[in-house]
Amino acid sequence: MNYIAIKMLMGDKGKYIGIVMGLTFASLIMTQQPAIFIGLMARSYSFLSDVGLPDIWVMDKKVQFIDDIKPLQDTELYRVRGVSGIEWAMPMYKGMLKARMADGTFQTCNVIGLDDTTLIGAPPILLEGKLEDLRRSDSVIIDVDGATEKLAKPPLVDGDKKIPLKVGDNLELNDHRAFVVGIAKVTRTFQSQPVIYTTYSRAKSYAPRERKLLSFVLVKAKAGENIHELTERIRANTGLAAYTQQEFMDLTYNYFMHNTGIPINFGISITLGFIVGAAIAGQTFYNFTLENLRQFGVLKAMGTSNWTLLRMILLQAVLVGSIGYGMGVGLTALFGYLMRHSILAFKFPWQLLVFSGAGVSLICMLAALISILKVIRLEPAIVFKG
Repeated sequence: MNYIAIKMLMGDKGKYIGIVMGLTFASLIMTQQPAIFIGLMARSYSFLSDVGLPDIWVMDKKVQFIDDIKPLQDTELYRVRGVSGIEWAMPMYKGMLKARMADGTFQTCNVIGLDDTTLIGAPPILLEGKLEDLRRSDSVIIDVDGATEKLAKPPLVDGDKKIPLKVGDNLELNDHRAFVVGIAKVTRTFQSQPVIYTTYSRAKSYAPRERKLLSFVLVKAKAGENIHELTERIRANTGLAAYTQQEFMDLTYNYFMHNTGIPINFGISITLGFIVGAAIAGQTFYNFTLENLRQFGVLKAMGTSNWTLLRMILLQAVLVGSIGYGMGVGLTALFGYLMRHSILAFKFPWQLLVFSGAGVSLICMLAALISILKVIRLEPAIVFKG
């Protein structure tokens, strides 16, 4: 009976391909769109992921997410260092400054100021140069994406590609000379702005003059110290906000989830993909069943039970569902591979396979249910009608 069910399914190649394409489209949308959404949301806290050494981030209590900087006075650093249980506490500057390019245009950049002595918070991967060169006069390290894209020099001949910044090149930050001593690999930020690293004291000289310039205090707990208890102690003793790395990431993630239209926009796309896929696959599968009612009637007249016919329809649904799901997931993986070096955000965790698989399974179940009801109610006498 399984062989007969497969022969019936593939007998009409047009409808068979139509069902598979409908499920492929649904699987593709339900996998690709969430992958882009997850990648985009992961970029909202990507800077925190790259700075893995500190246990605790200390900041103004009104900070809502990583880029919502509320500067502190430098004296707050010493207040934090006075809390018991801390191995070290280092300052960090984070701000948006404009870089002047060689052709006179300007580009907004994320400027990160690291502690002059320890350079804690440095980029995780250096492709060119040495981290200690950051202590040289006017030196900066630029992320590779910014160096090859938004901060790249204009081409020598019109129509050619831009010339990437490299070690030894110069640029201006707020009318101050900056000398490139390294190229780093960092995770793209939410706004995909170039990231420039320098020392804390130099970052303050680049930044516009303000009374407060300290963005964060990075804290490392002593060995054996309870991180959450230390966090509460810092809050109580300083009156500042203190979060573990995961808590700060969650704070940033929740801000973008609740205060932007990103989840709604992607949710609508995913829902439409499910509805369209269900409509195409369901209608085509139902029409396929209608055209094969005589064959089902013959089987019933020969004594085939409803349970056997039900298994045949379920086999057909599982077959087309598996093929459509596999093709949709495969196309999503191919899309992610081709876009891996582009500005597009894309993250494909295994949970998405379960999510899209459940969606395709639901579509197949609905389509099969409609067909099953029609076959169960079928009278074998239909075989003898003209």
